[in-house]
Amino acid sequence: MDNINKTYKFIISGGGTGGHIFPAIAIADALKAINTNNEILFVGANGKMEMEKVPAAGYNIKGLDVAGLQRSLSPKNLLLPFKVLKSLFQAYKIIKNYKPNACIGVGGYASAPTLFVAALMGIKTFIQEQNSYPGITNKILSKFANTIFVSYEHMNQFFPNDKIVLAGNPIRKDIVQTNIDKNNAYSHFNLNNTKKTILIIGGSLGARTINQSVQKFYQDWINNDYQILWQTGKFYYDNIVKEIPNAPNDLKIMQFIKEMDLAYTVADVIISRAGALSISELCVIGKPCILIPSPNVSEDHQTKNAMALVNKNAAVLVKDNEATQVLGTTLLQLMNNEQQLQSLSNNIKSLAKNNAANTIAQTIIQKINA
Repeated sequence: MDNINKTYKFIISGGGTGGHIFPAIAIADALKAINTNNEILFVGANGKMEMEKVPAAGYNIKGLDVAGLQRSLSPKNLLLPFKVLKSLFQAYKIIKNYKPNACIGVGGYASAPTLFVAALMGIKTFIQEQNSYPGITNKILSKFANTIFVSYEHMNQFFPNDKIVLAGNPIRKDIVQTNIDKNNAYSHFNLNNTKKTILIIGGSLGARTINQSVQKFYQDWINNDYQILWQTGKFYYDNIVKEIPNAPNDLKIMQFIKEMDLAYTVADVIISRAGALSISELCVIGKPCILIPSPNVSEDHQTKNAMALVNKNAAVLVKDNEATQVLGTTLLQLMNNEQQLQSLSNNIKSLAKNNAANTIAQTIIQKINA
């Protein structure tokens, strides 16, 4: 690339959840990998997760006083117009002082004012849409954006076709490691390397329905000679440990699994929510999955994410409101069907996009110079 030695300044804006923050950091890392002199400033929402996670990853971040519309009738909604105006002014000041070559929005409260102001100021703007069904903010911002990076096919029903680049979701670097010793991974979690392992992940905060279902069925699974590695999430861990004070050896209960690369290595089947980032990681991992989409998200986008895999026979879907009845037998039937396990694994692996962050970074630099 002719412009590989040029240096650029970027603003990356958004956050609120790991599903927005981790792709944003992956894009930043890819821009720095192209040229270590490239400068990156994050813009997030004050009080949100990004204000802690981004500095921990080694990047500077500035916060906007921005909030979303409360779905219930709330007095907080009366203050929303003032917060919007304040956040637009804050975004203007940050952009004016920093003078970026491009602004990249990854979703979350802060991305809307930042990208809107940047577009009005004539700065090239880019959207990274993680989900198969975009939220209203990105639909509006797409009218101003130069390029929209998507993770699913058929997104031209939401965005202008000529702006779309199918790149996939950028994922954490440690997830794509392939040189992990499997025996070391079993030892790390004190698991038996001769038994099949069920990995349960409901996100860092946890997932109530998944946890309730595992509590109900774990003994059946252990009786069938399986072992369980269970991330409960921080909201549920204490109660679960109280309710299962003497957990059997084949049940490992953890509040949060930091070493997800090792957890994915030992897993034979994974039970998970269907957030966009989780699905992107699961495609790269290539293990059979049971997806239980969260019903508590806008536009029910997790179900739409999951169906994009289910329709290609790349995952099994269990509805949230049915999980406590059917997850037990669904898991056992799957574990006993070697042909289905292999088929799910092959199909989900075929959907993986390992190079998403690099594709996005390279394309942004090309578009700056177009």
